[in-house]
Amino acid sequence: MSLNSRGVVLLCGLAVLIGAGSGRAADAGQAPQAGYAEHGERTCLGCHDMPPVNLMLQTPHAVKADSRTPFGQHQCESCHGASPEHVAVSSNPAAVVFKGPLKSPVALRNRVCLTCHDSGFRTHWTGSQHESRGVGCSDCHNIHAADQKVLSKATQAEVCYLCHKEQRAQARRISTHPLTATSLASTAKMSCSDCHNPHGSAGPTMLVKTSVNETCYTCHAEKRGPFLWEHAPVSDNCTNCHSPHGSSNAPLLKSRAPFLCQECHSGDHGNQVNSGANLAGGSVTTINGTQQPGAAAPRAQMGARACLNCHVLVHGSNHPAGAKFQR
Repeated sequence: MSLNSRGVVLLCGLAVLIGAGSGRAADAGQAPQAGYAEHGERTCLGCHDMPPVNLMLQTPHAVKADSRTPFGQHQCESCHGASPEHVAVSSNPAAVVFKGPLKSPVALRNRVCLTCHDSGFRTHWTGSQHESRGVGCSDCHNIHAADQKVLSKATQAEVCYLCHKEQRAQARRISTHPLTATSLASTAKMSCSDCHNPHGSAGPTMLVKTSVNETCYTCHAEKRGPFLWEHAPVSDNCTNCHSPHGSSNAPLLKSRAPFLCQECHSGDHGNQVNSGANLAGGSVTTINGTQQPGAAAPRAQMGARACLNCHVLVHGSNHPAGAKFQR
């Protein structure tokens, strides 16, 4: 092929590309699909150009260059649905309303979110405790906010406490996990979602692992074992002894020793404590396991008799002589 022939071919190819590009540009300039606003989010912002609505433009959902985002498709109407009636008359609600007194049924609202967010941590959403109790995605999430409280470790618990008020009260007790800066801890070192998956899980109470103990071992790995001598309630369930959301007894114990221990150990050398013998003002005290009538034991003696003074390896022992979990 001669040089001139090659030039003709290149020019023809360039003309075809220019024509194709012009066609795509023309397609891009065509009117949107029927029912959707002609100018996308600009139509919506004509009325809704105020916080918190316009803060949506600062969120990952508003990245037009990413076709996976709402703004990479039909902008506001990707989530709110085509709403020509609302555009024509503002008093008519949009097809899908997520907040306020006119909000759409929870199943419709959740279906919109699950169109994109249907995998990962949301795998077990269908049939989960939250889903079965009619909790909507927008009840916890506010996608118009640039900084969502539920996604921040420092503020997530505030969102959860709106429903879980019992856990709010427990978290204000003297012994707690460091959930928020408003608790006794100075900083938020963990969040509710460190232990629970609010979107559902294969474990009980939406725990991130399949059991209570496996969830606790995520942080407390030294308690996992295996041990030569295992403590039955420990290997069974950590909540047999601990109240994970907060307790009046450190460290997160459901009641203080020796009373906690005597819920199971009621026939050994400490069996007199629950009788009231060692309470201040009691009529009987015990010294070296022998009852001494007529003397009241001071409170300090009771603290000195706490089981953990001797049985320090209460979570398990690897010592050959550690069957009693002693030093």
